[in-house]
Amino acid sequence: MAPRAVDAKKQDEAHAGQAPERERRRWSRDAQPPDEAAPPPAPVLEPLSFSTIKLPPQDQFAAWQAHVAPLVEVKLPDNKSLDDGFPADHTAWNLGGMLIVQQRAPAHSYTRSTAKLRSSSIDHWYVVLPHTGRSWTEVDRRVAEGQPGKLEIRSLGYPFRGRATDSEGLFLYLPRDLFADAAATLDAKNNSILSGNFASLLVDYINSIEARLRSLTAEDLPRIVHATRSMIIACLAPPAEHAAAAEQLASVALMERARRYVHQNLEAANLTPDSMCRALGVSRSRLYQLFEPSGGVLHYIQSRRLLAAHLALSDPADSRRIVEIAEAFGFSSAANFSRAFSKEFGYSPREGRRTMVLPRSANPVSPGGHENGSSFEGWLKALGS
Repeated sequence: MAPRAVDAKKQDEAHAGQAPERERRRWSRDAQPPDEAAPPPAPVLEPLSFSTIKLPPQDQFAAWQAHVAPLVEVKLPDNKSLDDGFPADHTAWNLGGMLIVQQRAPAHSYTRSTAKLRSSSIDHWYVVLPHTGRSWTEVDRRVAEGQPGKLEIRSLGYPFRGRATDSEGLFLYLPRDLFADAAATLDAKNNSILSGNFASLLVDYINSIEARLRSLTAEDLPRIVHATRSMIIACLAPPAEHAAAAEQLASVALMERARRYVHQNLEAANLTPDSMCRALGVSRSRLYQLFEPSGGVLHYIQSRRLLAAHLALSDPADSRRIVEIAEAFGFSSAANFSRAFSKEFGYSPREGRRTMVLPRSANPVSPGGHENGSSFEGWLKALGS
């Protein structure tokens, strides 16, 4: 800089005896705290894994049969024997309002019979996303052919049968009550292959969930369940176009009203077929027809009462004696309750209180340590309760 220019700058700065004015900030600068970012929420899901691979080949299929027995009866293909082995994997993740199962199994056939329905309180919806293999499932003489990348939707509240090749894929189990406001729409599409843009988006979404299962937090879980529910409904077709279908939808809507009535009156002493007929405005024969696939109306009421009683026993905050819980849910004696409870769950009410086998809806994530009694069957029975 030239000397004259320097002198001029000094004169300007010394003008009126003031120090040179610094640039002022429009906003004050907050003191920056040390970089102490809050740790991210911890992952909460712990998988429940089952595998036959380490068993002797001749024992593998029997182990698989026992594991999936709450859902279906399975058989080997005619050209296979027990000595051939049945290497299968089954990993379940409990999101509270939904179970996600990663499954790999050799070829087999499967049946959910009317007898199975009568002995089971499980009536969930399930969505299948095959990654490999093919399947053929029949419901009411209608066959849905499953193949990789194509979503299938099916109800566990109706009989079905089918067969599958060697396959690997995802199964999503969702409680029927989650779709109470869209029950007619789902029942009209039972045993369907979903298609269209929404189905493609749902496939991508399910695959993205699978990739993130080990990193999901407690805050993520209800949002994922809600989003999955919304996308499934969006995939389904519009209302029925024919009178026969409309009649079917009316029956489905009536069944949902009946289920809600049972759930809302589990502790009512007058929860009987007669009271249900009066509340729903139907005849006894119509009521029995509705609940026939579920093993009958009395069986359905008892199954739901037993599940509610189990949840009460599993609640550390519920200090009632076992006999008081039994009486609250309509059982005339502790002995009758104990027999029915043991038949339903495979262990006594006292063991249920001690081990807390079924996860509660307020704390849906599997507790650490499956040795304490968590099981796939327990998760299925507690789903949506």
